Amino acid sequence: MCQSYLLSLQLMDQLKNTKRMRIIASLIVHLEMINDYIVMLMSVCAYIISDCHERKMSWSAYDRCLVRHVSFDRIVFVSDKACLENTRMDRRSFHSLCHLLKTVGQLEPSKNMGVEEMVAIFLHILSHDVKNRVIQRQFMRSGETISRRFNYVLHAVLRCHKELLKEPEPIQEDCTDGRWKWFKNCLGALDGTYIKVNVLEADKPRYRTRKGELATNVLGVCSQDMQFIYVLPGWEGSASDARVLRDALSRRNGLKVPQGFYYLCDAGYMNGEGFLTPYRGQRYHLKEWRHGLQPTTPQEYFNMKHSSARNVIERCFGLLKGRWAILRNKSFYPIKTQVRIISACCLLNNHIRKEMPVDPLESGTMVAEVDNNEHGIIGERITHIKTSEAWSTWRDNLATEMFNAWRGRHS
Repeated sequence: MCQSYLLSLQLMDQLKNTKRMRIIASLIVHLEMINDYIVMLMSVCAYIISDCHERKMSWSAYDRCLVRHVSFDRIVFVSDKACLENTRMDRRSFHSLCHLLKTVGQLEPSKNMGVEEMVAIFLHILSHDVKNRVIQRQFMRSGETISRRFNYVLHAVLRCHKELLKEPEPIQEDCTDGRWKWFKNCLGALDGTYIKVNVLEADKPRYRTRKGELATNVLGVCSQDMQFIYVLPGWEGSASDARVLRDALSRRNGLKVPQGFYYLCDAGYMNGEGFLTPYRGQRYHLKEWRHGLQPTTPQEYFNMKHSSARNVIERCFGLLKGRWAILRNKSFYPIKTQVRIISACCLLNNHIRKEMPVDPLESGTMVAEVDNNEHGIIGERITHIKTSEAWSTWRDNLATEMFNAWRGRHS
C-alpha cells in the first residue's frame, strides 16, 4: 500500500516537471517568434524610411531643375526685352555670343550645366552687379559652382579678344561726317578713365586717386563707332594717363600706331607723332561752346572740332559703365579678376555694337559727355611719344585750314 502510494507521488512529480518543461518550451518558442516579428518590423520600417528619403531627394532634385529652367528661361528666352534687361543683349546676340565662346573661347558644358546657362549667369552678374548668394537663390546653384563657372566664362571671353577687338579704320578723304572729315588718317580717340576696385590694405596708397577713391586707371582706345580698339586696365589710380600710354606703347602686344596715322587725345597727353592733342590755354570742352559762342581764332576752332570728335571716347566710357553695373562699384573679387572683368566688359561691348544694329542703351544721359592692316594701315609702328617741330607745324596748318574754311562758309 505504502509502496503504491510512493509510486503515485513519483508519477505526479514527473508529470508536473513535464508540464513545467512544456510551459517553458512554449514560452521560449513564443519569445523567439516575438523576436523574429520585431526584427521583421524593424526591417520594414527601415525600408519605408529609406524609400521615403529617396523619394524626397528625387523630388527635391526635380524641383531644383525646374527652378533653374524657369529662371534661365525668364532671363533669356521669354522675350528680347527680358533678355536685354538681364544680359544687355537681345536673344540673337546672346546665341551668337554663346556660339563664339564655344568655338573660339573653348567653353564647354559641364555635366549639370549648359553653356547657355553659364553665359546667362555671367552676363547677369556683370549687368546688375549681383552677389553670389543672390544667384544661388535664383538658379538653385551652389556658391562654389557659380564662382567656378563665372571664371570659366570670363577666361573664355578673354580668349576671344582677337575676334572681338575692333580693327582700326582710318578716316578717308571722302568722309562726310562733320566731326571727323578734317582728321584724315585718324584712327579714333583715346583717354583714361577710373574704375573703382577693391585692393589689399598695403596697395591702397598706390590705387588712391586724386579724389581719394580706390580705382584703377584704364586706358581705352576706341573707333569712330564706339568700339574698343585697345584696352589696358590694371594701372594704379595714382598713375598719370601719359604714364599708362607709354606703357601701352612699349608692350610687345600693346597699342600699335603705324607711321602716318594718329589718335585724338586730350591735353593730358603730349602732342607728338601719332597723338594729336588740343591747344592748351584755349576753350576746349563742348559745354564751353554752348549759348551761341563762336570761335575767334584758328586754335579755338581747332579745339572745338577736336573736342567734338574726341568726345567719342568719353561717350564710349559712359556707355560701358552704364551697361555693366559691376564697373560702377567696388567688387570683392581679387584685383587680377577685377582687371579681367574690365577687359571682358569692353569686349562684350564690342560684341553688342557689332551684333545689334540699334543699341537701346545709346540714348539720354547714358552716353552723355562725362568728365573723364586689313584696312591698308601699314608702316613702322610708333613706340614712344616725342614732340617735333614738324608735328606742331602740321597741327598749326590744319587749324588754319579748318578755320579759314569755316569762316569762308559764314562770311
